[in-house]
Amino acid sequence: MRQMSEQEQSRHVNDMKEKGYTILEDAIPRDLMKELKEALAEIEETHKLGYSKTAFEGTRTVRIYNLLAYHRAFEKIPVSPLVLSVVEKVLDQELQLSSLSAICLGPDQESQPLHGDSQMIPLPRPHLPIAVNSMWALSDFTEENGATRIVPGSHLFDHNPEYDKQYETECAEMPAGSILLWNSALWHGGGANKTDQRRDGIACYYCAGWVRPQENQQLGIPADRLKAFPRRLQELCSFSVYQGVYGHIDNKDPIHLLGREQTRDLLWQASERRKKEPENA
Repeated sequence: MRQMSEQEQSRHVNDMKEKGYTILEDAIPRDLMKELKEALAEIEETHKLGYSKTAFEGTRTVRIYNLLAYHRAFEKIPVSPLVLSVVEKVLDQELQLSSLSAICLGPDQESQPLHGDSQMIPLPRPHLPIAVNSMWALSDFTEENGATRIVPGSHLFDHNPEYDKQYETECAEMPAGSILLWNSALWHGGGANKTDQRRDGIACYYCAGWVRPQENQQLGIPADRLKAFPRRLQELCSFSVYQGVYGHIDNKDPIHLLGREQTRDLLWQASERRKKEPENA
């Protein structure tokens, strides 16, 4: 995966602040795209998955939730250095993985109602960024095949969109291998697929460390699979402590349950150490 310069990183972070979204082009290596598409096809076949049952999810859309529980190929997505270099600047380094799911629009899928991903959280708008979603394009995203529709700057609006009301939008077109990032408060929705081909994408949704994730990674992923994850992915899956206190187990970092060593003091331990430091100086 390519490296991002500081100048490019600053541009993307600024776009997230002002427009509420940004697009990382040439962000997914071809071999990884091939691996992810093959993994999705395998899961669909093995588990006999079909279209969703609700209009919001898309009755001509295949959705696969909790991808980390299905295949090791998806472990590479949440820890993408390219994505995290931007998202950590928008949220913080102690962010969590909120959900990881496939969203594949089939032919004749109608457009999705505009919404904000975090509009169920009762905070007055506008508010500081609490979550960032990303859409990994495994196929070209075009206006014809249902690329994500957005309302630039809407993350700064003081209200959420009315359900199923029509608004003026822009189409976030991008070639396969690109990644769309957006503030969770941004008004957006999947477009209509008017082609005879599927539009394949993977949504990797991050939230601030103090926000409850959408998917319960700790219970939804088998323990043996969790233990095999790299440490950073384990931390993203809630085996970590926010600000040294939120999420602890008996005053310990929960990552020790996966056989990892606790490398940072918790809040009270750190406070006690700082209190003693002047005495030892």
